[in-house]
Amino acid sequence: MTTRPPAVAGAFYEGTPERLRDQVAQCFAANSHAQTKERFIGAVVPHAGLMYSGHVAAAFYDLAELPKRFVILCPNHTGLGHFAAINREGDWRTPLGSVPVDTQLADALLAQTKVLGVDAKAHAREHSLEVQLPFLQQLLGDFTFVPICLGYPRYELCEEVGNAIAEVIADEPIGILASSDLNHYENQQTTLRKDQLAIDAVLALDPQRLWRVVEEEDISMCGFIPTTTMLIAAKQLGATTARLIKHATSGDVNGDYTGVVGYASIVIA
Repeated sequence: MTTRPPAVAGAFYEGTPERLRDQVAQCFAANSHAQTKERFIGAVVPHAGLMYSGHVAAAFYDLAELPKRFVILCPNHTGLGHFAAINREGDWRTPLGSVPVDTQLADALLAQTKVLGVDAKAHAREHSLEVQLPFLQQLLGDFTFVPICLGYPRYELCEEVGNAIAEVIADEPIGILASSDLNHYENQQTTLRKDQLAIDAVLALDPQRLWRVVEEEDISMCGFIPTTTMLIAAKQLGATTARLIKHATSGDVNGDYTGVVGYASIVIA
């Protein structure tokens, strides 16, 4: 069995079990605790360092009625490996322990579409999926997931993968997470405007609109491919509502509003 070691422990999040548990707890403490849990089909969650976007991600994780199986979609920041890379076996390790890849689910997806390719290289140094795991480990303990790293900007790819996910998970209690930050490194005013355009498209459950507005408005939303894919799958699975849970920027944390990154957590049901 292959183990994917942590790539960004000690950088994007704390590198020891005790300090990471404390950091995740602080992310949750930054929000009002949800009184009731909500079922969901899909979600958008941010993936910057936990010191910046962790409180936004935690707002979703605290609210959601979390299943024990996930498909987690992330962008490819490194440019390495297959353009639609999936792991089908082994586990991923963080300072909080190891999380097994859901081989049964991965094999079902591979049987459903030839677009996905088994590849470890795309995932090896990619932070955007890894930073989701400590939240799930802290809340769930045991769970399984299928990691999919998408790096080819073609809407047809999103349709192929999204439809395959919907076909395979059907009525199974499996959550679909799309890891994405929003606009990058423009001033606060510009980023808030661009972020809202992308958020509105997601809230409208309109993957084509999201794709179009990202291109036409030059929104540097790094995870627009996984988010589009998640929306396509969620709609196929009967999603009818979307709600913004929290939106913030890096400037809200460090006080520098000249070049910020936007973060949002959105729940799809």
